Amino acid sequence: MHTVLFLLAFVMTLQSSHAQFSIQLFEEYDSYKFTDISSRRFKHAELQTHIATLKKSLGDLMTMEQIGTSAEQRSINLLTLGTGTTKVFMWSQMHGDEPTATMALLDLLNYIALHRNSAEVKKILSETTLLIIPMLNPDGAERFQRRTSQGIDMNRDALRLQTPEAKLLKATRAKYNPEIGFNLHDQDPRYSVGEQGTVAVISLLAPAYNVEKSDNAVRTRAKQVASEVTLVLNQFAKENIAKYDDSFEPRAFGDNIQKWGTSVVLIESGGWKNDPEKMFIRKLNCVGLLASFLAIATKTYVKTGTKPYEDIPMNTKMFYDIIIQKATITFPDGRASIIADVAINREEVRDSSGTVWKGRIVDFGDLSVYYAHEVWNGEGKSLEASTVEMNDMVNVEDVKKILQ
Repeated sequence: MHTVLFLLAFVMTLQSSHAQFSIQLFEEYDSYKFTDISSRRFKHAELQTHIATLKKSLGDLMTMEQIGTSAEQRSINLLTLGTGTTKVFMWSQMHGDEPTATMALLDLLNYIALHRNSAEVKKILSETTLLIIPMLNPDGAERFQRRTSQGIDMNRDALRLQTPEAKLLKATRAKYNPEIGFNLHDQDPRYSVGEQGTVAVISLLAPAYNVEKSDNAVRTRAKQVASEVTLVLNQFAKENIAKYDDSFEPRAFGDNIQKWGTSVVLIESGGWKNDPEKMFIRKLNCVGLLASFLAIATKTYVKTGTKPYEDIPMNTKMFYDIIIQKATITFPDGRASIIADVAINREEVRDSSGTVWKGRIVDFGDLSVYYAHEVWNGEGKSLEASTVEMNDMVNVEDVKKILQ
């Protein structure tokens, strides 16, 4: 009896210390954030410069190996830290326009460099081996596009392996046979959390390995690790964590790597108000990963179980950037005016002057069941139908002035 109570107390102490570690990571983030990068739109050459800078800081704590090249002959590298028996594999920017986690990886490497003598970093590096492929799709990143330069969605190339990048991912996993993996992506920034009316800042998934969505030891471990990530993120954005759809996708890497024996957790970076460059979401990624490394190193995720992950609300599509409520829509040809809600999403548009943000009309009518970052009162205000036609681009500030 005394032994059981001692073990329980020990586990609770570990969990408490992990919570303190994650809070410390969050509160002290600005002290270790990798400040050389401040925009999502960076390319392969810039990333290589940043990694070289970090390699100098990390010294013999990190090795870098070129494991191959992309279709356009850009290098793809594997970064390795730690000497532990538990291998943790992670890859980012499989889709070239999904760079949030790549920035977070630079942050966490900088944290390790600056805190190499801390008890937490020593524990992580002695118990785990971290295997990191940052920017798996450098050709896509060059164009800031989802697909590879050969036009393939790499995350649907796990079976045919037509791209050199996909071949490298599969070969690296096979070579090291990691116990745990993190598949790092960005999702639509307007996913919402269940019926809560909040934006999904991060969505998690322990992918299915078969159509039946069965649980075996590998997927159960993925759910346990996802539960650790959940507990960490709930401290900072509890109402904004969602669960990604777990329908089995036979061509996807996450589903197949789960099937091949590595427990995979998908982390999808979503949206946050007034954070177009995703700097807050980058911070959450960094804190979530570092805290999870410690949980993996100490095996506390086993005691955490799967319930925190299972209880996360599902991703829903109930969110817009702006909703104008109950505006009067007028028609110049004599048709009767109507009362309607108008939804506008801000889009990043590239032109000769650089990047500008414009609005697109994306929904129209009764939108009373939807939510938005900004809700504008349109009651008693008139908008000409020609200014709010579906799919049209608009100047958001001009529309706002009309409503004032």
